[in-house]
Amino acid sequence: MAKIIGIGNALVDILVHLDNENLLSELNLPKGGMTHVDRKGLMRLRQRIVGLPVEQATGGSAANTIHAMSILGDTTGLIGAVGDDSTGRFFAEQAQRRGIDAHLAVIPDEQTGTANALVTPDHERTFATHLGAAVHLGEALRAVDLSRYDMLHIEGYLLQDQLQLTDILRSAKQAGLMVSYDLASWNIVLDHHALIVDLIRDYVDIAFANEEEAAAFSGMQDPEASLRMLASMTEIAVVKVGKHGALGMSKATGDAILRVPGLSRKVVDTTAAGDFFAAGFLHGFIQGKDLATCLDYGNHIAAEVIQVYGTQVDPERLRNSLNLEN
Repeated sequence: MAKIIGIGNALVDILVHLDNENLLSELNLPKGGMTHVDRKGLMRLRQRIVGLPVEQATGGSAANTIHAMSILGDTTGLIGAVGDDSTGRFFAEQAQRRGIDAHLAVIPDEQTGTANALVTPDHERTFATHLGAAVHLGEALRAVDLSRYDMLHIEGYLLQDQLQLTDILRSAKQAGLMVSYDLASWNIVLDHHALIVDLIRDYVDIAFANEEEAAAFSGMQDPEASLRMLASMTEIAVVKVGKHGALGMSKATGDAILRVPGLSRKVVDTTAAGDFFAAGFLHGFIQGKDLATCLDYGNHIAAEVIQVYGTQVDPERLRNSLNLEN
């Protein structure tokens, strides 16, 4: 069985349920996007959410994908960096419980990173992310032999360190790995557009984007036009179109666009929907499924996580969504 390793910011999600969007405006957080905050910004946020309903779960885009894939029965690894604190130990324990081969550097005197997901009444989530120890990813990378794996899944959030991200991708390709890449967030795509184009063209085999990220990438509002542009640079391109499902193109299918309809589900929280979609898609891909089936798997796995707050989907329920054995 193919082995997949994820690399990304090792974060713990702090989910905060808001009654309105006032706090987003007050803290200057673009709705639906991801904004990095320093320690001062983190403390300001925490002061403002005292007394609000809060939940904690493992987070980080690539980590979410790897956790879901491990539940689906895939052989997985994860590279990240955490602090020497209770939050970091929580992250490591959750990875161990899932059977993930975790390569986690522990950074003294640093807080484990947190992704503070502010969930508004329309179920949209806006992230205020404090990276903390996660920026020391190089400490973990040095101890990992990438050639033991067949595929690398990487999150676009790592663009906070452009040189390191390029080095990671180059090393993965030199080790013979396929690379899947999630564009992560529309504002990141806008801020690093030229670099992202180069990375996808030079290193990426499978690229994932949602509608907003695809539009930021292509400069076009039509998801199909954005998909064609993305697909011209990589082997497989996917654009997720929310409740309408997903679009896909691959070099193997030529100019044909595959559209797989979405599933009708009650939306509780969209946190990690894209990460779980990638898990379902990649699970199908390493099982040798065709593009339409991979897209369908992605829709089914994403449909499960949007029905719960955060990422804590019942494992049996997740497997049953694809009719997998427990």
